[in-house]
Parts: sequence; C-alpha cells; structure tokens
Amino acid sequence: MSEKNLSIPIILGTGRLGRQSEKVAKFVLAEILKSGFNSEIIDARDFRTPATDRTGQSVQAKKLARKIIESDGLVIVLPEYNYGYPGELKMMLDLLYEEYAGKPVAFCGVSAGGLGGARAVEQLKLVALGLKMTPISEAVYFSNVLSLFDQRGNIQDTNYIKRVEIMLKELIRHVQEKI
Repeated sequence: MSEKNLSIPIILGTGRLGRQSEKVAKFVLAEILKSGFNSEIIDARDFRTPATDRTGQSVQAKKLARKIIESDGLVIVLPEYNYGYPGELKMMLDLLYEEYAGKPVAFCGVSAGGLGGARAVEQLKLVALGLKMTPISEAVYFSNVLSLFDQRGNIQDTNYIKRVEIMLKELIRHVQEKI
C-alpha cells in the first residue's frame, strides 16, 4: 500500500449543539487531505446508541466497525467538558473493541480555555490503551477556540498548520511500522 493511499479518518467526539470542535475537525481534515491521505469525519452524532448497547449488532456499530477496519490510523478531535472527555465519545468508542486493536491514534484537544483540552486528551489516552490502540505522543491542543477561527471557520493562528503536520508525521510513522 502506498503511503498516499492511507486512510486516516477523524473521529469528531461530541454531538453537542454549537460545538466548536467541529471547526477543528474540519481544519484537521483539510490538512490531512492536503497531505494526500484519504480521510473523512466520523461524527459522534451519527453513532448514538443506548448506553447499554454493547452487542456490536446495531446499525451504528456495524457502520463504525467498517470505518475503523478500513482505517490505517485515527485522529480523535475532542473537546474538554468539565475536565473530561464527552460521554458520547466514550459510548461510541465502546461500541467496538477488536476493530481498534493496533490502530495508531492521534489526539486533538479543544477548549475555550488555555489548556486546549489537555486533561481530556490525557484521560482518553488511557481509554485508547484499554482498547488496544497505539496512542502517539504528539497531540495538538487547540486553546481559546472561540477566537481561534474566524466567522467562516478559517484558523487565525497559522502555527497550528505546523503542529498538525508534526502530529501527522508521527502518526504516519506509527502506521508504517504497523504495516
């Protein structure tokens, strides 16, 4: 498989109305596509199931399983809510188990404050380990997200382009080691 044929989808980890992390996910998607990789946004809104459904048999679980199996690595964009990650992201991830095994995963934290979702990312790295994923060390923390993008969704601080590039390079290195 050619490096440029790699599939690196983005999991958008919140379904909240008015979510600011959607701007981050779209920005990261554009950067991945510019790099020549295949990508799409896998939106938590599309994978809502009852909290007790761990059968893997729901339409949402089967759809998610196909997307995860076809991916070479993942990027999870997640906001920090009350010092943690969103519950719907945990429920979405918990729909599957074996499909995640060995998948390299990168994280982009998002917050209105100055830490960029760092606490939520660190917590979710433990969950990723429990799902047998391979969390990479490079993460991107999108701080002060309310002023980081203009009204059209364009990023105001172009330093984030380089940060995402560094994260992707590390993610691809882990993907290539796995192949």
